[in-house]
Amino acid sequence: MGVDLGEVVQKEEIGFDSLKGRILGIDSFNIIYQFLSTIRSRDGSPLMDSRGRITSHLTGLLYRTVNLVEKDIKPVFVFDGKPSELKEKTREERHRIRTEARKKYEKAQKEGKLEEARRYGQQAVSLSKEMVSESKKLAELMGFPVVQAPGEGEAQVSFMCAKGDVHACVSQDYDPLLFGSPLLLRNLTVTGRKKVPGKDLYIEVKPEKIELEKTLSALGIDRKKLVWVAMLIGTDFNEKFPGIGPKTALKLVKEHASFGDIIAKTKHKPGFDYREIEKIFLEPRHTEDYSLEFGAPHSEELKKFLCDERDFSRERVEKAIERITLKAEQKGVQARLDSWE
Repeated sequence: MGVDLGEVVQKEEIGFDSLKGRILGIDSFNIIYQFLSTIRSRDGSPLMDSRGRITSHLTGLLYRTVNLVEKDIKPVFVFDGKPSELKEKTREERHRIRTEARKKYEKAQKEGKLEEARRYGQQAVSLSKEMVSESKKLAELMGFPVVQAPGEGEAQVSFMCAKGDVHACVSQDYDPLLFGSPLLLRNLTVTGRKKVPGKDLYIEVKPEKIELEKTLSALGIDRKKLVWVAMLIGTDFNEKFPGIGPKTALKLVKEHASFGDIIAKTKHKPGFDYREIEKIFLEPRHTEDYSLEFGAPHSEELKKFLCDERDFSRERVEKAIERITLKAEQKGVQARLDSWE
């Protein structure tokens, strides 16, 4: 879920043309959850193969990646490693929410309440180790780099972005800004329209960019104080301070020179060591052991994996492979894609 900094960051709508030829680091867990949540049947059930295995994540990863490739974007998929122990409370709470949502989903399905079923089905999303493994395999078979982070995927992409190996971090969360990503891109892997929760209403979704330095300059704070804002409103690693939203949090960090002073001002005793949270974001774990080599799609292996083993339409998969291959050929590349310019 990440930290909700949407009210205070500086967003700018962009077009895909501005990203032509760019290498983008994808926060893979984030977008896979997105696919699992949104790519569903009318009754809220995920897409499945004949053996009952969920395939929504693979459907999204295949076809939306192809859409990015056709826009001359080069994706790099970064996957989370072992989570911090401080995230355990968040994980437990999410498990509780998913369990309750699944019960409500099943009840709504039995009663024929499709809208409710779909809503609760989206809330019941869980990502298994098998789904992660399948997603990595699909990305590699399509010919794109896969990077394994030692910890948070967002931290790894942020390091790669700050280093200049990728142009930006792609995620729906704002956490990459806390990890130091100079540029965050949102809404790149969602469809053109998004349903408003609880309403029969759709809104247009456009890609947007958030530049870290512009945001910090506009807010009049540094990155450390942005992390303080996040801690006050709640992160994946700590509970929020009661009664404090983003704007109040911003006011507090601008008025105080230390987080200890903020604690004294709010008179709330947090159940966490703020220095540990600061370290997670300001000194994040990352690896420099990665390769950003792009290759041609492995056509036959893709068809075996998706069509023979997961019941995907052979015609649609072949067309997707053709679209990736055609883009490579248009750039004068046969076996490799890493010289796209």
